[in-house]
Amino acid sequence: MFEVRTDLTVEENERVKEQQQSSRGISVSEEAYGEDNIHITTVRIETENAVKTMGKPKGTYITLEAPRMAEDTEDYHRDISEKVAELLHRLIPIGKTPKSILVAGLGNRNVTPDALGPRVVDNLCITRHILKEYGTFAYGKARVEPLCAVAPGVMAQTGMETGEILSGVVREVKPDYLIAIDALAARSLKRLCRTIQISDTGISPGSGVGNHRHSLTAETLGVPVIAIGIPTVVEAATIVQDSMAAFLRELSGHDSASSLEKSWERLNEAEHRELVREMMAPQLNQMFVTSKDIDAQIKQMSYTVSEGINMAFFHS
Repeated sequence: MFEVRTDLTVEENERVKEQQQSSRGISVSEEAYGEDNIHITTVRIETENAVKTMGKPKGTYITLEAPRMAEDTEDYHRDISEKVAELLHRLIPIGKTPKSILVAGLGNRNVTPDALGPRVVDNLCITRHILKEYGTFAYGKARVEPLCAVAPGVMAQTGMETGEILSGVVREVKPDYLIAIDALAARSLKRLCRTIQISDTGISPGSGVGNHRHSLTAETLGVPVIAIGIPTVVEAATIVQDSMAAFLRELSGHDSASSLEKSWERLNEAEHRELVREMMAPQLNQMFVTSKDIDAQIKQMSYTVSEGINMAFFHS
């Protein structure tokens, strides 16, 4: 059965519910911030059966949905950054001893929808080298976590797996945590550039577009890996399916469309996507789509994520 790719666990949870599969071993909690219109969903995958059902590793997946994230509103994005910092603290407990943090900005800087990770690294407040030389007195702060970063590029640029590069960096730097930032793929257009997913399970670079590379996890790198991602692309099949559903809703009530509408409603989501795939030209099945202003959105989102990381580890 054909399925449109998604990196968002919240979308996999919706699929499980829609198909009425067993959700045993999956716990879900939700938080809503009405004034800011920000919604946070936490999905915990706790059993092996849940792993098979969801197709995701065991762990905690936190999804922040902000419908206005595509807007260039400074106060709103600062609110999102504050939430990102708060969510990072849930996965990286800050104790009396400073935590050494390595941030890896994954992706290709020269391909705009894939440039989120490197752009976030560009905007970070890097502190490790200053702290090693002068201590916290250099910042006049009571507490600053040692933060360093790297943008390893992609295999086509370096000839090396991202995992190989980061494995060497981790051995030398010896961080307490690795934060990997990457662009994701979504199943739903409404989440494109409007959703941030944070998880403690690591990441597989390129998996969203079917370009699987070696996973970056605690098992492969030897340190806990926190993944931060924002969906910047959707498959073309998603747009075709959404358009068909909207078209049928517009025709609802017309006698000439009743049989077509009933036939569509009898199919579940997976069957909708299989039908769409069969109707589309072969070359379109391999196409991913992004928004026309993705360059401006990547710039805005990279600042938002980087500020969240800076807030989390640069204490007052």
